[in-house]
Amino acid sequence: MSTMKINGQQLESMLKNGLNNLLCHREEVNKLNVFPVADGDTGTNMSLTLGHGLSSAPSKFEAGPYLKSVSDGMLLGARGNSGVILSQLFKGLYLELARCGWISPAQLRNALIRSYKTAYASVIHPVEGTILTVAREGIEHIRFQLTRQTAMEEFLSMYVAEMRKSLSFTPELLPVLKESGVIDSGAYGYILIFEGMLDKLYGKEHKAETEEAAAAVIGPVAPEPADLHLFNENSVFEEGYCMEFILQLLKNENYTQRFVLRQYIDDLKLYGKSLVVVQDGRRVKVHIHTFKPAKVITLSQEFGEFLTFKLENMQLQHNEVLQGAAEPSGHKELSVIAAVNGDGMEKTFRDLGCDVVINCAETLNASTEDFIRALGKVSADKIVILPNNKNVVMAADQAIRLSEVKNAEVLPTKSPAEGYFALAMDIQDSADTDLRVKQMRNGMKSTVTLTESVATKDYKNGGISCKAGEEIVLLNGRLVAASTDWCDCIISGLKAVDGIEDVESCVIFRGDGVPDEHEAILGERLSEAFPLLEVTFVYGGQSVYRFMIGISE
Repeated sequence: MSTMKINGQQLESMLKNGLNNLLCHREEVNKLNVFPVADGDTGTNMSLTLGHGLSSAPSKFEAGPYLKSVSDGMLLGARGNSGVILSQLFKGLYLELARCGWISPAQLRNALIRSYKTAYASVIHPVEGTILTVAREGIEHIRFQLTRQTAMEEFLSMYVAEMRKSLSFTPELLPVLKESGVIDSGAYGYILIFEGMLDKLYGKEHKAETEEAAAAVIGPVAPEPADLHLFNENSVFEEGYCMEFILQLLKNENYTQRFVLRQYIDDLKLYGKSLVVVQDGRRVKVHIHTFKPAKVITLSQEFGEFLTFKLENMQLQHNEVLQGAAEPSGHKELSVIAAVNGDGMEKTFRDLGCDVVINCAETLNASTEDFIRALGKVSADKIVILPNNKNVVMAADQAIRLSEVKNAEVLPTKSPAEGYFALAMDIQDSADTDLRVKQMRNGMKSTVTLTESVATKDYKNGGISCKAGEEIVLLNGRLVAASTDWCDCIISGLKAVDGIEDVESCVIFRGDGVPDEHEAILGERLSEAFPLLEVTFVYGGQSVYRFMIGISE
């Protein structure tokens, strides 16, 4: 079989086969996590990111416009660092192929070169031995081997083979991989996608027969219906509507033919905020918060008609979550958005003054779109995002870039403990927003985080080793203690903290499923081992880590 060019429909089937191949190996990718805890979700993040792109993209015969829709969907749906980098790789593919109806091997070669360059440019400190290296070496080592007779099957076979070779060397470039005896998980996931695409050309179908696979390919399950009793004749309408639609521009005398995207956006700004507008050929996707939906509809129908349309009463949504939780109201000097994992964490961060809290209970990682929606809910002179997870920082950064919110910044908190002490240092009654942000940053930087869990694999690092099934404690992500007793393990982990004898207070978040009595046991042991230490226990409800301890130095 020799395929010399592919169109949008062929590309769609290839990408879906690539996604299914990734889903079939998702747990294998997840288990390549270098740390011995069950938060290795690279396979999950990458499949959700690509799945969001595919479910957002209507079928098109032209390859370039189809890839544009996929790229836009992936940018919004990106989860975790691996998902963000994957979305940037596909953004580079789209940028090179935007005007292509059919894609030849030579055009795909050029696109893959632009792809890795776009991804490298999106990362502040690119690390070799990762997906970036494999994507770069995979195409650079074969870029001059194509001829006019090279078919797509042959080209992709060379590309995958070269990436496989590069993947095998990732442990030599990244010491942490070599120590753990694994290859890079993100790079492996990326190769699985392209292997699935190649397999489709050869007629080999991959089937991921799970509900998650279906959701990733077909799209998200519809949300639960709103409780209509929460909006009645006595309600005050202060939140407006959330509108989302795809507008098909039409070419007949009943519609204005001169559609200028920039002017359309400027006109929409007269009727609402939280605008996200993307043009894909003769279709325009719009998200807007407005009190005047009729004005938006009238404006849009000057140019065409709606393919899809969603209108939600945000006041009704607002009323559903009142239950004592502080929701954004009016314009503020400083608003804070936080991502957490667990119901207890959500309540704690709301109590600490967060205006919007994204609870990533199901996926562990907030997506770029989650942060864009959160940015649309607040109005403030300054907006601060606390990702509270090192694997979420890039998604938060990407949300600010895509939404073009100029007054927002990410404080790169790597744990809820860092976020907790950042908020604890906030001077909420001060009108000096720069001082408040500085204080929050100081609180973040001065925090040490210990996490207790059960090892999922044998592991050795820096002279400390553990066996699968043992209790372990990580100090700022570094293994410092292992034991068969969870309480002994925590005590040993705390002793690894510099100056712990002089520390006077700490906060301990209890995870999901940990019995209440374990707090009393741990509290008693801590008072014996560290007499000066005053402990505050908080129910966090987080998964993965049974106890998370924050110490502000």
